[in-house]
Amino acid sequence: MSVTEIQKMTPVERLSTMEALWDAMCHEEKEPTSPDWHGELLEARRAKIASGEAKFISLDEAKKRILG
Repeated sequence: MSVTEIQKMTPVERLSTMEALWDAMCHEEKEPTSPDWHGELLEARRAKIASGEAKFISLDEAKKRILG
């Protein structure tokens, strides 16, 4: 399925397709492996927390930043 085909789908069709994909992935025997960059990013974040450099915000503030 191409991006063009997905864009032609209605929002309901897209959600239905995502749910079907998620359900299929949940029933796989083997979990997908995370890419190397994911572990590297998590380690960098842990290091920032440990050094005191990390800055945390509330969930409300995060929503404001995301939603505008």
